[in-house]
Amino acid sequence: MDDRSEFLPGLSPVGGKPVQAAFDGGLLTSDAGILLLAGIEDRLGVAERLAECLSDPRAPKRIQHTLVEMIRFRMLMIAAGYPDANDSETLRADPAFKMAVGRLPESGAALCSQPTLSRLENLPGRVALIRMMAAMVALFCDSFTTVPRRIILDIDDTEDKVHGGQQLALFNAYHDSHCFKPIHVYEAATSKPVAVILRPGKTPDGAEVALVLRHVVRAIRARWPRVDIIVRGDSHYARPQAMDWLERNRVGYIFGLATNAVLRARVTDVAEDAALARLDGTMQEGGTDGKTRRFAAFDYAAKSWKLERHVVARVEASAQGADSRFIVTNLVGTPQELYEKIYCARGQMENLIKAHKLHLASDRTSCSSATANQFRLLIHTAAYWLMHGLRGLAPKTSFWRDAQFDTIRLALIKIAGRVTEKVTRIKLSLPTGCPYQADLMMLAGRLAKLPP
Repeated sequence: MDDRSEFLPGLSPVGGKPVQAAFDGGLLTSDAGILLLAGIEDRLGVAERLAECLSDPRAPKRIQHTLVEMIRFRMLMIAAGYPDANDSETLRADPAFKMAVGRLPESGAALCSQPTLSRLENLPGRVALIRMMAAMVALFCDSFTTVPRRIILDIDDTEDKVHGGQQLALFNAYHDSHCFKPIHVYEAATSKPVAVILRPGKTPDGAEVALVLRHVVRAIRARWPRVDIIVRGDSHYARPQAMDWLERNRVGYIFGLATNAVLRARVTDVAEDAALARLDGTMQEGGTDGKTRRFAAFDYAAKSWKLERHVVARVEASAQGADSRFIVTNLVGTPQELYEKIYCARGQMENLIKAHKLHLASDRTSCSSATANQFRLLIHTAAYWLMHGLRGLAPKTSFWRDAQFDTIRLALIKIAGRVTEKVTRIKLSLPTGCPYQADLMMLAGRLAKLPP
């Protein structure tokens, strides 16, 4: 130990021996697992896709950090648990991040600073952002080795609190906060993100829902003209403008439908039957926990609709009384199957939004301009792709295949390592007592077998 190093004070002795700790360990990193994510990014090419949508206004001869390097650095920071651009001041010299961006850990120049990242976030305009969102849909399509026969798109919005005078921020009475309400779209079977769109803190109207679905569906159909698409959402996506457009463009949908007096009157007999069956002690059609369920289907047209549509009702009788829920759909199937197997499965989307919003801190939309905050959402979505790709390397029966992003980060990315840059190679020494050695070896081996 270097005698000139200052020791950390206040450490308790162990076995009668004093403990001396100093920051003189050399070229160390606490995020050695970030190199796995760098390998996934290298194959997905997310940074290149996004950078191609931007025009760089800087003088070419004076550029020290390319757009690709800055975007890659930013998304790797987010995936590793550093959501703020300020974190780059301490990470720009980290050897693992330097290698992940493509620079030598010791002799390579430091990565970009916080002011440079802030200028990057404010660089894209509206046209560039539209191109970048289209690039993310293209990434979604390219991630499939074969064209799927059918995809199910789950759409929902979430509260994104704001704490300043950001553009598009509105007060939302339901959430009792000033917020954004970004729309998230995911593919249900694979949990892959399709689009994340910043929007004001209010419930989307029919024109807005139709616009989002039109852009997403057209972008997918441009690549896969014959793929069957089903859209799922809760009741405030059951807008007549959206359903009209989906019907005209052979897209299936299944949306929640807000309850009203007319709908409740249509299922009065069903509710009475469910209540009597519960009193008789019979449990039919999926009734559990002292509850009895009944299902019904009928055609219904709200005043704002141009035609009648197929409505499915789920009536449940319990000790608390009768509860009725409704969905509207253009799909074919039994009422119970449509409700329980297709519509209720959209609950998994809450976990996907949680991964995006909580585990990757995508609610850190603190820029003043709406375009900068939309760009942030795109970078957080890119980080989602990296974590999703790392999780997808695991075998289907592996624990890691269903692990949350924060669990993966703590176990597989937050790993200490000593980096030694030699003349002909770079050596990364990982802890001998690392509890996940076998898992890291397995994931790295499967990553190496992926095509370039």
